This record gives sequence, structure tokens and C-alpha cells, in this order.
Amino acid sequence: MAQLFTSIDDARPNPQKRNILILKLSRAPWWLLALIIFVVVFVLSVSESTTYQNAWAAVRKGIWTTIWVTVVAYSIALVLGLMLALLRRPSRSVTYNLFVYQPATIIVEFIRGIPTLVFVLYFALALVPQMVGLLNGLGTSMIERDIDALRGIGEWLAALVPRDVPTVWRAIAALAISYAAFLSEVFRAGLDSVDQGQREAARSLGMSQWQVMRFVVLPQAIRNILPALGNDFIAMLKESSLVSVVGVQDITRAGQSFAAATFTFFQSYNVVAVTYLVLTLTLSMFVGLIERYLGRGRRD
Repeated sequence: MAQLFTSIDDARPNPQKRNILILKLSRAPWWLLALIIFVVVFVLSVSESTTYQNAWAAVRKGIWTTIWVTVVAYSIALVLGLMLALLRRPSRSVTYNLFVYQPATIIVEFIRGIPTLVFVLYFALALVPQMVGLLNGLGTSMIERDIDALRGIGEWLAALVPRDVPTVWRAIAALAISYAAFLSEVFRAGLDSVDQGQREAARSLGMSQWQVMRFVVLPQAIRNILPALGNDFIAMLKESSLVSVVGVQDITRAGQSFAAATFTFFQSYNVVAVTYLVLTLTLSMFVGLIERYLGRGRRD
């Protein structure tokens, strides 16, 4: 009889297991499924519409430019950001604090306080011409010194004009400098996340300060901030659309040009928005995989 009641109890549904199943289902990536369905429906609409097909043909020419600008600018920003983070490390030297730490902090805070759009416009349209003017003066000075080894360089600098600096490189430099200020804070957080005891242990083994930073601190710091760096790369991909304001033929600029020429603003900007959506979702899933991989590695 006892066995009969036990079998009946086992056959009853377990409310706790059912609630756990419902909770897991509620946390499933339904949003991703909805976005995929939206993109599929949109692609089918594009395939049946001549206007959308023409808009896509125009916009896709800017995809490579957008990706190239983002990758190059972000690579430069990573190097500059790491350099700024290292320069802003605390020191017991008064001279270092006054002539290295303080200027680096001023640069970071100054750039972070300017909106990215304003900085792109300022750098590309205002700062570059001023820099060219300074180079012209330097070239003239080199020519006046009448040194044969410097004459060729001096003549080239003296003849330089702002239009000789490609717009795309102005935009890349502006994005890189702007993001370097933000990435420096990410790198600082990563460097601070490494336990001080590991640094002291490495120093006790006879490692130099540079060796400690290279072999002990940086590998762990970069691993800790890798997801944040991935999210910043996605953010730069989206903000690369700002380079269109200075004439770079990226996705946004291509969509603007097509819309202005055909007066199909709704269709053109639909294509632009979905193109960015697909790119960012792809990168977001890749960053998510990295986060799960790193999390599994920490647990192991």
C-alpha cells in the first residue's frame, strides 16, 4: 500500500519544476527571435520592391567604408587609450605627477567633455587646417635654413594644403582620439582589477616594472575588460555614422545621397537602419559568446 501511494505522489506534477521551466522560458532570447523575424520580413519586402532594391544597392556601397573606418579608428583608439591609462597611473614622484599625470588627465577630461559629433566637426574642419598652417610654417623655416637634406621635406611641407589631407583620415583620427579618452578609463579599471599582491610577488622574483606590467598585469587586465572593449567597439560602429557629416561615403552618407536624389526618404532610411541593426546584432552575439567563454573559464 505504501508503494502505491509513493507511485501516485511521483506521478503528480511538480509545481516547483513547472515554475522553474516557466522561468527559464521567460528568460529565453525571444527578443532575438522577434528581431530575426523582422529582418527576414524586411528582406522579403526588399526583394519584391524596386525602390528598396535600388536603396540597398546604394547603401551597401558604404558598408565596407563603415567597417574599415570603425576597425582602423578603434585599433588606433586602443593604442592611445592604453597609453593614456598607463600615463595616468599613480606615482610617488612629484615630477611625474606634475608633468605626466596632470597633462594626461587634462587631455582625457577635455576630450570626454566634448560630444563626439562636435569633436569630429572641430577636428576635421577646424583643427586640421590649423595644423596644416603650422606645418607650412615649419616647411618654410626648413627651406630658409638652406640644408640640402631638409630642403625636399621643407618644400613638401610648405606646399601642403588642407585638401591634401583626405577627409576619411580626418574622420578616423577624430573618432580614434575621441574614443581613446573613454577607453583609457576602461583600461584603468582593468589595471586596477589586478590584485596588488601579484605585482609585489612578481617584483620579488626580480622582474622589472615593465616586465610586471607586460607579463602579469596586462594579460589579466585585458581579459577582465574584454567584454567592455567589445561593447565599445559596437558603440563605435554605430557612432561611425557621424563621419557622414564631413562627407565620408559610409552607410549613412550613401543613404542620405540616395534619399535626396530619389525623394524616397522612408525606404532609404529603413535600409540604413536595418543595415546597422544587422551589423550590431551580429557583433553583440559575438561579444556575448566571448563573455560566456570568459565566465566559464573563471568558474573552471
